[in-house]
Amino acid sequence: MMSALTKRTIIYFEPKIHNILKVKSLETSRSISDLVNEAILHELAEDAEDLKAFEERYNEPSVSFEDLVKGLKADGKI
Repeated sequence: MMSALTKRTIIYFEPKIHNILKVKSLETSRSISDLVNEAILHELAEDAEDLKAFEERYNEPSVSFEDLVKGLKADGKI
C-alpha cells in the first residue's frame, strides 16, 4: 500500500528468500514491499516491547551471575 510519503530503497535478498517472497506475494495478493514492511513493523514492535520491559524493571536490584548460581545451588535447584 503506497502513500504519498512512501520512500524507495534497494534491498538485496538472497535468491532463496526472494523466491519465497515472490510466492508469498502471489499467494496473498500483496506486494513484496507490503510483506517486507509488515515484517519490519513486527520486529520494531517487538523491540519497543523489550525497551518497555527494560524501563519497567530499571529500578530492580541486579544480581551477579555468581550470586545467582550460588542462590540456585543453595536452594537445591542446580
